[in-house]
Amino acid sequence: MRRPPLRQQGVAIITALLLTTLAVTIVASLFWQQQVQVRSMENQRLHLQTKWILRGALDWARLVLRQDGFDNSQYTTLTAVWNTPLAETRLDQYIERERVEGEVFDATLSGRIIDACSRYNLANLSIGRQMQPAQVRVYRRLLVALQIDPVLAERTAKAVASSAPPPPVPLPGAGAGGGAGAGDANPTGPGDANPTGTGQVSPAGSGGTPATTVAASGTEAPIALERLEDLLSIPGYTQQIVDKLRDFVIVLPEQTKVNVNTAPPEVLAALVEGMSVSEANALVARRTQAYWRQESDFKAQLFGKEAADGTYDVKSTYFLVLSRIRLDRAALDAEALVNRKLGPGAQTTTVWVRQL
Repeated sequence: MRRPPLRQQGVAIITALLLTTLAVTIVASLFWQQQVQVRSMENQRLHLQTKWILRGALDWARLVLRQDGFDNSQYTTLTAVWNTPLAETRLDQYIERERVEGEVFDATLSGRIIDACSRYNLANLSIGRQMQPAQVRVYRRLLVALQIDPVLAERTAKAVASSAPPPPVPLPGAGAGGGAGAGDANPTGPGDANPTGTGQVSPAGSGGTPATTVAASGTEAPIALERLEDLLSIPGYTQQIVDKLRDFVIVLPEQTKVNVNTAPPEVLAALVEGMSVSEANALVARRTQAYWRQESDFKAQLFGKEAADGTYDVKSTYFLVLSRIRLDRAALDAEALVNRKLGPGAQTTTVWVRQL
């Protein structure tokens, strides 16, 4: 029998090797794609689990705040349970997950609750589009105490006032009561967000806050302040100034009073005209011995100095809940604003949740 040439045998071997390599590459690619899909599903599951842990942490924080509202409805102090930070707590035994031999799986939760009313609320600088001179002076004194240019106080107040929604424009032909006539083809009720002919644009976007507010004249107003970083849109503010203000200033959805039982010395000094930070430090030292149960108790400690009326209180209605979640490869740092209604029917509501 005649043997095939050696050259043909070499080509057959090379062809077989190429086909084998191609087959191995295809199989490896399929396994790689499957592994990527499995890892993607694991990441999605971890992300969802961190969300559920965050929801549980917020429910727990709201429960603590609500119970404190029942126990101490007349005043809010730093000695309450809500002010106890949650140290890093392992949650491994509470997370249902298939264990892999030799795998290091960590699930931890930590966080704390901060009294948002212990900080100065920039929403106090104006009521509607009307600046509040007394509040502007308070904010100016706070800037001076923090060694920041006090000129920013008036600029900030103007920005807050100009970004407020414009007053409603009455309909043509409306009576003294402001109601629509009987012959109106398209009567507008008081609850309508965009009455015909007013030139107003109803709020858009999440949270009901418009990106810009269009007044009746058709001009655009500045962006409303929703978080402290929005101050960077005002001339004169820098990231360094915003970071310095972070522990003393906040932006809340409505006007609030500063809780003198939880406020830092710099904020207390800003509330009382003529008070220095050193005097405020002494006031805080006396506060730790006996908290103020009513506004008159705080006023009695000022020794003749006067605090602006309507700028301070002894209880709080807004709180910040900080959460830090670590779940294997997933990590979630979040901040939530909780509103607490005091009284017999004390209730708590989550206003917003933001990832840090």
